[in-house]
Parts: sequence; C-alpha cells; structure tokens
Amino acid sequence: MQNKLLYCLVFFLLPFLAVCQDENDDQLEERNVVIQDTILATSIDPLSPSRAAFYSAILPGLGQAYNKKYWKIPVVYAALGTGIYFYIDNTNEYNRYRDAFKSRLAGFDTDEFWGTDANGDPLPSPIISEDGLIRAQRTLRRNREISLLVTLGIYVLNIIDANVDAHLLQYNVDENLAVKPHFKLNELDATTNLGLTVDFKF
Repeated sequence: MQNKLLYCLVFFLLPFLAVCQDENDDQLEERNVVIQDTILATSIDPLSPSRAAFYSAILPGLGQAYNKKYWKIPVVYAALGTGIYFYIDNTNEYNRYRDAFKSRLAGFDTDEFWGTDANGDPLPSPIISEDGLIRAQRTLRRNREISLLVTLGIYVLNIIDANVDAHLLQYNVDENLAVKPHFKLNELDATTNLGLTVDFKF
C-alpha cells in the first residue's frame, strides 16, 4: 500500500517539477549574465625573440636595447672590445717576432731582438735565439687564435642573450607568487626546522 502511495505522489508531482524547471530556464535567459575573466590577457608578439636576436646579430647590443635592458650594452661592448684588443696586440707582437725571424733567415743581425752594445754595434750572439723566435711566434699565434675564438663566442653569446631575454619577457612574473625559505623554531626541543614555502596570493 505504501509503495502505491509513493508511486502516485511521484506520478502527480513530476509534472509540477518539470514546469518549475522551465520557468527557471526562462528567467536565466532573461538575465544578461556577464562572466569576467580575472586573469588579464596580454598580447604576445611571437616574433620579438627572433627580432631581438636579429638586431643583436646586426649590431651587438641593439637586441639588448630592443629588450630595454640598457645596462647590458656596456657589458657587451667591454667584452667585445677586450677580445678585439688582445687579438690586435697578439697580432702586432706576432708580426714583430716573425719579421725578426725572417731577417735572421736572410742573414741580417740588425733585428730588435739581437741587441747592441754601448757603442751601437751588434752583440756577438743574439738576446733571443732563432728557436726562441719560433717558440714566441707559435705562442703568439695560439694566443691570437684563442682571442679571436673568445671574441666570436662573446658575439654569439650576445645574440643568445638577446633571444633568451626576449623569450623571458613574455612570461608573467607576478608578485602574488613567491618561493621563500621558511625558518621555524621548534619550541619543544629548541631546534630549528628549515623548509621552502610556495605562497600564492589571491
């Protein structure tokens, strides 16, 4: 008997529930609900990393200026200038030793590494021998090549830095997200507990 009563109640109340549902749907359609996104969308220029690298390849430091990292420009030029200075200095020294060695091979004893006495006459034996001139040429040639490679490496690093910096400018670094060290004093045994906390503020 109770089951029949329950079935009858459900059978008679079901149409009323359907009507109530329809009325609620109409009310929702009448309202103009606007959902606003809480995260601000920023436009990303996908060509900016390649453009920054291109600018740095054309003129070192121009990619850093494009990224508005002006403090890096003197660092780039100081590094490139140092490499170029050592390349030029090693080239000049190499040419001095090479010219002296060629002069010795031609039979002259008037090069700058032969040396002279107080009267200006050449000494009987040179200050730097021919083997010393050969060793100096090898060392200076190696140093010149190393300084050239270092200068080219700095130039490539300049391009990579501009590209990576432009990529990192596209990421959202917000103040609401922080990773901080966490120090807590355990009051029971007077020891410190170390940890790392990740804070996210809403």
